[in-house]
Amino acid sequence: MDILWLGVFALLLIGYFALEGFDIGVGMLLPVLARTREERDEVVAAMAPFVLANEVWLVAVAGVLFGVFPSIEGDVLFGLYPLVVSLLVSWIVRDAGLWFRRRADGSAWRSTWDWAIVIGSYGLALSWGMALVAVAGGLAGPPIGLAGLAGGLVVAALLAFHGWTFVSWRLPGRVTGARRTGRALLLSACAAAAPVAVLLAVLAPWLLDRTAPAGTLSVLSVMILPFAPVMVGGQVWVWRTFGPGRAAFDRVPSFF
Repeated sequence: MDILWLGVFALLLIGYFALEGFDIGVGMLLPVLARTREERDEVVAAMAPFVLANEVWLVAVAGVLFGVFPSIEGDVLFGLYPLVVSLLVSWIVRDAGLWFRRRADGSAWRSTWDWAIVIGSYGLALSWGMALVAVAGGLAGPPIGLAGLAGGLVVAALLAFHGWTFVSWRLPGRVTGARRTGRALLLSACAAAAPVAVLLAVLAPWLLDRTAPAGTLSVLSVMILPFAPVMVGGQVWVWRTFGPGRAAFDRVPSFF
């Protein structure tokens, strides 16, 4: 049972980086990918429908961390406290930019919330990279340092590449001037998730020694696992509805 839940935790965390990673990457590259107001509207509309469905993976990661690994949840949150705060603030700022950018008209209003998307996305990418480095180091040192910053830059670069590939796939030839296939998007997703996948592979024995008792895991299996098909089904619906093609934009809510 502990191996099953370790696999679930790994799948959810890898899935978050592979899916939400392109949203973060698109936000980081927004000033580069879109020069005009119309182009920014188009790029944001291309990725916005995926955001909520992708963020569900992080919520599920937090739930599994609290339920399956209660002995390390406090250590991780305490050891990464500045980065946890940075992640939450960046998350709020990025999502606020997505929700408020079209609540009113005017170039100043749009520009302010567009930059909120950019700043929040960079905050998410750098914070995640530094967090991964800190966890890899056993939370022994300060969570923010030169090594952490280097890790943040690497993760930011991978997510930016994933975002660029997504836009090339979602808006073929309109923004980047190059079309990418679904296979290219899958490869960029693998690249975006590679750091966390390697970290989980290294930490697997340590995590298995710190799982909750078998009885708790059995209860969690009955309560949580039946809802997994709902989350997967939601992802399938989003991707089938908002795939490449102009017609998909007619179904994007106007407030994006």
